[in-house]
Amino acid sequence: MTVILLRHGRSTANTSHVLAGRSPGVELDELGHIQAKGLIARLSGLEITEIVHSPLLRCLQTVTPLATDRGLTPLVDDRLAEVDYGQWTGRELSELVREPLWKVVQQHASAAVFPGGEGLAQVQARAVAAIREHDIRLAEQHGRDVVWIACSHGDVIKSVLADALATHLDGFQRIVAEPASLSVVRYTETRPFVLRVNDTGPDLAGLAVPPKSVPGGEVNAAADPPAAAASGG
Repeated sequence: MTVILLRHGRSTANTSHVLAGRSPGVELDELGHIQAKGLIARLSGLEITEIVHSPLLRCLQTVTPLATDRGLTPLVDDRLAEVDYGQWTGRELSELVREPLWKVVQQHASAAVFPGGEGLAQVQARAVAAIREHDIRLAEQHGRDVVWIACSHGDVIKSVLADALATHLDGFQRIVAEPASLSVVRYTETRPFVLRVNDTGPDLAGLAVPPKSVPGGEVNAAADPPAAAASGG
């Protein structure tokens, strides 16, 4: 099963230099709406089976044009919500970088717990559980590899990618997930394969599943179920 981890388009918070977190009313800005509409063309070569998204407005706005174009009704999963930054929510980043916790977040993320909020290890646990559960459900429903979308937030997506890469959460800040970027993971019975990270290009048709292929382009390998050739993004 193949999941496209979609970060929401650029929001008003992304340009305000404020840690918006779960603050209500944070919307896509003008560019963000353009990015959302652009998903229709970017994903035109792929059959999308389902769209799941964070409950926050900016994620709903991001997936709506594509869902309307494909005739899909998006599902909401609270486990894909933005990090609960607690008392850090709404504060300017220029202030937060002077907090002792900032260095912990950057260098030892697994130990970072936001005051009055949640820890990054909790974020990873809930997000990975959500992705894997939806993946299993879709596999049982369709009995074949399908492509689906999970629209979430930067730190959440990075934590899922760290898990897929078998990278410790403490290293997740090395992963980049820009607004409107697409990162792709194909889950198999044995392990996940990361096909794209932070892809902001115009076309992902190459993710369509070719017959009898495995990551790297080798053919007729039996060690893992079929998966598409890997490529950088």
